Amino acid sequence: MLVPPSTRVPNRWLMLAVSMFAQLAATVFTNAAPALIPNLHFERGLSLSQAGLVAAAPLAGTMCTLIIWGAVVDRIGERISLLVGLSMLALSAAAAALAGSLVLLAVLLFLGGAAGASSNSASGRVVSGWFPPQRRGLAMGIRQTAQPLGVGLTAVLVPNLVEAEGLAVTMLAVAAVCAVAAVLVAGLIVDPPRPPVHGSPTTGRGDNPYRGDRRLLRIHGVSIALTVPQQTAWTYMLVWLISTQHWSTAAASALVGTTQLISALSRVGAGVWSDRIGDRLRPIRHFAFGSALAMGGLAAFSGTPLALSFMIVASIIAVAHNGLAFTAVAEIAGPHWSGRAMGAQNTGQSLTATAVPPIMGTLIAAAGYPIAFAAAGACALLAVPLVPVKRAEPRTTARTPRAR
Repeated sequence: MLVPPSTRVPNRWLMLAVSMFAQLAATVFTNAAPALIPNLHFERGLSLSQAGLVAAAPLAGTMCTLIIWGAVVDRIGERISLLVGLSMLALSAAAAALAGSLVLLAVLLFLGGAAGASSNSASGRVVSGWFPPQRRGLAMGIRQTAQPLGVGLTAVLVPNLVEAEGLAVTMLAVAAVCAVAAVLVAGLIVDPPRPPVHGSPTTGRGDNPYRGDRRLLRIHGVSIALTVPQQTAWTYMLVWLISTQHWSTAAASALVGTTQLISALSRVGAGVWSDRIGDRLRPIRHFAFGSALAMGGLAAFSGTPLALSFMIVASIIAVAHNGLAFTAVAEIAGPHWSGRAMGAQNTGQSLTATAVPPIMGTLIAAAGYPIAFAAAGACALLAVPLVPVKRAEPRTTARTPRAR
């Protein structure tokens, strides 16, 4: 029998694991849709553009509700937000397995993406709320590995499962993952206590961290700029290896998978670094400059043997800052605004990630890979002076509650 969360002494590392699994479950749902494209195209007769629209439905739903879920988390707390969102996500996946038409399938995928957006703000808030500042970078770095790990897991399992068992069984399996995440949240997540609100007693809100302070807006801008080289490398690394480096598909896929794993580890390492120096923002500036150098080197040496090394470095370093940015946003925004602030952070990155592949694809077709890589490097270079180098202090001096 599960002990009621309000009477339990929380274990922050266990809650970190559950928060990470909640984010992974949402990532599996969102990325399962693109993995269905071969089935929709070859088995159900959709054109690639039609299948692409269906596959984009969950991401569209997520982008529409990130800030809304952030406000919900700020209002009612992390545990209930996660539980409701993941339960709705599991129901959407199960209903998608039984969908009788492709239009209904797309609608259910959209609704599932909208529900799954709860995990972006709520699971991050659990981590930032229970871990003390000297461990928060490491913890958020671990939590941020859920995305690349979820993408890798989906890429391995979903195409093979849908080919062997069909779409219905595949979506039921995704629903089961989401349901397990919801059960774990219900039994193990405890909302971190919040300090008293210093804002209006009638609204129950703290002071707006965006008013009179540009640090959050600058961090949002930095993350948007660094999403360009990240998505450029992740989207076109496979086809670049095959078409210009003459790798086999199997070898290129293996390298892409390996860099995804290293990318996940880089987020953890970045978190440890920030904890040791007591600063989230200076490392972000270093990573932005490193990303600019890597993409610039890739552009300059694109036709030489050095290009492969630059591509590997670029695909890893471009994502290392991600956990630091979310930690800084949570600390600056404070416990009463961090849900909305992280929702805004996610929205900016998601919109940019959606726009980069077609824009860079057009640029590559018109001018070649080196020009596209140089443009991505320029975006990373623009991020360097945008990083607010002054140390990001939390908006509250309240001590983090003791947890195991």
